[in-house]
Amino acid sequence: MLEKERINKLRDKLNKSIEENEDYSIIYKLSVELDKLIAEYYENENKYLQNKRKYYEDDEKYKIFA
Repeated sequence: MLEKERINKLRDKLNKSIEENEDYSIIYKLSVELDKLIAEYYENENKYLQNKRKYYEDDEKYKIFA
């Protein structure tokens, strides 16, 4: 499952738990889990963008010789 889908699914589950006034420990657990998924998503997104930038920077270096 894609990271965004996992995040959305867990966010919906958290919101439902809040609306239904579930036990605080359940809400807290879901919230912490959601925070971790979001942090993971941004970390992976940052790595992807850094690799993409490096690829284009390397590509520009080699255009000089073309």
